[in-house]
Amino acid sequence: MTADEILEEMELKMMKSLEVVEHEFATIRTGRASPALVENIMVDYYGTQTRLRQIAGISTPEARLIVIQGWDPAATDAIEKALLKSKLGITPVKDGRIVRVPIPELSEERRKELDKLVKHMAEEGRVAIRNIRRDANDHIKKEQKGGKITEDEMVHAEKQVQEKTDEYIRDIDKLLARKEKEIMEV
Repeated sequence: MTADEILEEMELKMMKSLEVVEHEFATIRTGRASPALVENIMVDYYGTQTRLRQIAGISTPEARLIVIQGWDPAATDAIEKALLKSKLGITPVKDGRIVRVPIPELSEERRKELDKLVKHMAEEGRVAIRNIRRDANDHIKKEQKGGKITEDEMVHAEKQVQEKTDEYIRDIDKLLARKEKEIMEV
């Protein structure tokens, strides 16, 4: 495997890690309605655990309201139960075939808890990026020992690995700063 192939594979993994952090941040409730808050909640749909987004349309007609309309009207009760069981601290209101989910204001204490949670998620993302860096560097050293790349190529590739690592960690820090601002916004 060439140094370029190793770097390309490493960057794909880093992109994936960044996407995971971004997706995890989207599931954190900030007092503002977002379909991402509820789309992955598992609903007992005819005895099968199914993601909410697969059995219903989810919209946010107002800043503090999520509206869920099941494709199958019989699923409304199951959707309501799943929302009540979720750890989001929300109370759905069944309105015929539609389930309305008002998003309440966050207390100062809850904001601080969410802030700690997003910092933890960001740190997990940074650790994942660093692990990818370590694996790429190990792979580069192994290729150099095997005679497939020169020592100069190895040094250059390791420098590129560090530059990409720094870039992706900065991206995670930017996401964290944006999410913290969103959480603390009253």
